[in-house]
Amino acid sequence: MISYLLVPDVLYEWWRILLLFAGGLLVTGSANAINMVVEKDTDARMKRTAKRPVAAGRITPEQGWGFAILTGALGVLILGYYFNWWAAGIAAFSLFLYAFVYTPLKKVNSIAVLMGAIPGALPCLIGWVAGFVHGQQIDWLGGLILFGIQFLWQFPHFWAIAWIAHKDYSEAGFKLLPSEKGPTKFTALQTIIYSLLLLPISAAPFFVGMCTLEGMRGLIGFVLVILANVFMIFRSVVLYQKMDVSSARKVMFGSYFYLVVVLLALWLAKA
Repeated sequence: MISYLLVPDVLYEWWRILLLFAGGLLVTGSANAINMVVEKDTDARMKRTAKRPVAAGRITPEQGWGFAILTGALGVLILGYYFNWWAAGIAAFSLFLYAFVYTPLKKVNSIAVLMGAIPGALPCLIGWVAGFVHGQQIDWLGGLILFGIQFLWQFPHFWAIAWIAHKDYSEAGFKLLPSEKGPTKFTALQTIIYSLLLLPISAAPFFVGMCTLEGMRGLIGFVLVILANVFMIFRSVVLYQKMDVSSARKVMFGSYFYLVVVLLALWLAKA
């Protein structure tokens, strides 16, 4: 949604914004439904996922597939018809990558996190591309920067989750941490590295014309982006120092805070 609103001269029409929200929600719901059908057996074995509808037996796998096909198709059609077919195509690709590449890969190798970060970051690109209605030439740079922010953000975010739920994940056969030995200094160091990489990519909108550095809005937006990055780096460093679940949980919740602040700050400072 914020990516859409960051597009220069975007159409601020509430019906259009709500349709974008609905289209994105439907595609995401489809991806999650497929994930729950495919992983119903492993979900049933893990405490954090055992109550999911397919794993718990509240709906059948066939009903889950029906829901996924209906919501996925409807979401893609909404994006294509009311916005443009580029946004629809990227959404369909994201759905495929999440459901049929990332999901099965989780039991094979931790590279699944890298693969999962792509569909996880594509909503930013979808929102940006959707801002260029039928016939308009798309400026891809802004969308790729927003994609880059969410792509890099997912590594400290997801590794914090995998750290907290490591026992559940490993017992179910998932390989999601960068070290085969589980939560290690190497994992914590990777979290710091990706948090550091977030700083230049999240500041980039101010230097490519997406956001302004002039005036109070620009100054406040830029300062908020920098402070959010310092906060994220600090949380990751503390995890490296303490190596405990409590610190990992702070990275996880801190990452939610980070993403909200950065995206809203960019919107505030929109050029």
